[in-house]
Amino acid sequence: MKTIWCALVAILFLSFAGINKAQAFQKKSADTVSTSDVQFTDIKTAADSAAEKNKAAIKATQEAVKTASKASGAQVASPDKQQTLWQIFIAGFLGGFAAFLMPCIYPLLPLTVSFFTKKGGGRTNAIFQSLLYGLSIIVIYVALGLLITLFFGPSALNGLATNGIFNFFFFLLLVVFAISFFGVFEITLPGSLSNKLDSNSERGGVIGIFFMAATLVVVSFSCTGPIIGSVLVGAATKGERLGPVIVMFGFSLALALPFTLFALFPSALKSLPKSGGWLNSVKVILGFIELAFALKFLSNVDLAYHWNLFDREIFLSLWIAMGILMGLYLIGKIKFSHDSDLPYLSVPRLFISIIVFAFVVYMIPGLWGAPLKSISAFLPPLSTQDFDLSAGVGASPVPVNNSSIKDKKYEELFRRLPKVKGIDDWYDYDQAIAVSKQLHKPIMIDFTGWNCVNCRKMESNVLPNPDVLRRLQNDFVVLQLVIDDKTELPEAEQGTSSLTGKKITTLGAKWLDFEITKFNSNAQPFYVIINEKGEVLVPPQGAIFDIPGFITYLDSGIDAYKAYKK
Repeated sequence: MKTIWCALVAILFLSFAGINKAQAFQKKSADTVSTSDVQFTDIKTAADSAAEKNKAAIKATQEAVKTASKASGAQVASPDKQQTLWQIFIAGFLGGFAAFLMPCIYPLLPLTVSFFTKKGGGRTNAIFQSLLYGLSIIVIYVALGLLITLFFGPSALNGLATNGIFNFFFFLLLVVFAISFFGVFEITLPGSLSNKLDSNSERGGVIGIFFMAATLVVVSFSCTGPIIGSVLVGAATKGERLGPVIVMFGFSLALALPFTLFALFPSALKSLPKSGGWLNSVKVILGFIELAFALKFLSNVDLAYHWNLFDREIFLSLWIAMGILMGLYLIGKIKFSHDSDLPYLSVPRLFISIIVFAFVVYMIPGLWGAPLKSISAFLPPLSTQDFDLSAGVGASPVPVNNSSIKDKKYEELFRRLPKVKGIDDWYDYDQAIAVSKQLHKPIMIDFTGWNCVNCRKMESNVLPNPDVLRRLQNDFVVLQLVIDDKTELPEAEQGTSSLTGKKITTLGAKWLDFEITKFNSNAQPFYVIINEKGEVLVPPQGAIFDIPGFITYLDSGIDAYKAYKK
């Protein structure tokens, strides 16, 4: 049974390593940014203003994309709050399971179960009390999530994902949590609070059981606090109003279930591994994982504010170093002051160590430009890498710019932006319109962001496909508009949003306001195909992770443009 529990810890580690990847699926769509006080307005497409035949073409396009997606099991992204909340719940549940394995909670399980079974006054009453105890834990944590939601509000939570100050704060917060897990100090609540709650738990009845649960929450905070902070940070940066509530529900459910289930089946306690040094090992491993994820938030700030300090190879070097240290810790070559001796290497530790070292080996080629697609959403863009052996390998040559416009506006600013090799990107709307008029090609607007997970997935898995790339090279003017860039606009270009009334001072805010005002969306990625008049040719799309579905979308735009030109 101990082996099974350790194996579950390994699964937890892998789950944490895939959380950002899950974030790509969690919206099944698109990352969003803050749009407080925005009232969306309808837009007219070229189909609305040109002819009835284009209406039929638009409807055919939608059906074609859906058909192609169904035929290939596609993942066509659309704003799907239900999926987002499910992913937030799962992240919270995994965090709660990790918290249960902490040294502050796991040893309390047999004591708590024994209290209910021996002092409950009969099996029925013991079951009722254990259920009430578990429910009290859930109520306390969900109330915490609700308070955070009410305090911040939906727009503030939504804005955290791209706010540099908050991202840097989250980075520091996760570093502090990691150091706490390494045993340097403990994050605790005032002792007077736990003593007060403990005394109230002796009242008996429903109130007494509730205060028992509250006492558990408080005394275990040194272990659960860092995990709670981590899952709340993840929920907040997803921008969902109910995110903190849902993540706390998942967390508390995973934490409360063992106490309730083992009170129902107390004989199962005999099969559990005894408390010991392995509990502290779980704590230290989570410390390494939190430290690794902290770097992602620092990278977000570096990219959005153009610090140009945290390149891809630096990020990977730090992850590789952490992975090596974690592996050495698992096999007993590194020991912290509060660790017990490791007389031998257990089988679970051996297998987890193999996974960790294999992951390290997988990351090493990334130092020389390997794409590392499975973790690319975590990493800074490949364009930030100084030394890239893959540069030019297997890439289609960038088409010759046949327009009279040779100097691209903002090109130098976005040299570090993730790029698909072989695509001639533009970064300013007015320039793209001018190029479209000269080349007689439709414009594909790619609303993207420095910190957009689904954008990175599209750029890694869909856009480089030869059939997709050929169409983008030959049939479109590709315009990338970065909605979370923090570059200050010249004073002459600053203005006030016609929708929100807020002053627009940064380049990202300018393109975000344009996306909302013109296309009724604040999502990334968000693809819009327009003609040189700025008229929408076919319905805009979010991320389409299926290649045939995306090709169908591009072809529909090409056909609509040809029909418009007739």
